[in-house]
Amino acid sequence: MHLSSSSLTGDNVRNAAGEDLGKVEDFVLDTETGEVSYAVLSFGGFLGLGDKLFAVPLQAMRVDTEEKCLVLDADKEKLKNAPGFDKDHWPKTGDADLHQEIRSYYDV
Repeated sequence: MHLSSSSLTGDNVRNAAGEDLGKVEDFVLDTETGEVSYAVLSFGGFLGLGDKLFAVPLQAMRVDTEEKCLVLDADKEKLKNAPGFDKDHWPKTGDADLHQEIRSYYDV
């Protein structure tokens, strides 16, 4: 299946239990490989983390075409401790440490 990034940006993210986990804000592209490095998710307002964004590898999510959302296999407690960054201070796009950290955190 092929989808445009604009068709997914702004989509809700839920977990398998149907809990709302936020929404897709953006995607980060690796310009050397042409692959999407990770999705940027916001979990606005829960647990006081309204200004924090989270980098999540696409391999950790699946598209639910019926519900028109992305499904992330994580509960809110896992997200509380997930690698993230401030909305005004994004990581460097080639940050290999961040890529390894998020891949490891989400077991992909």
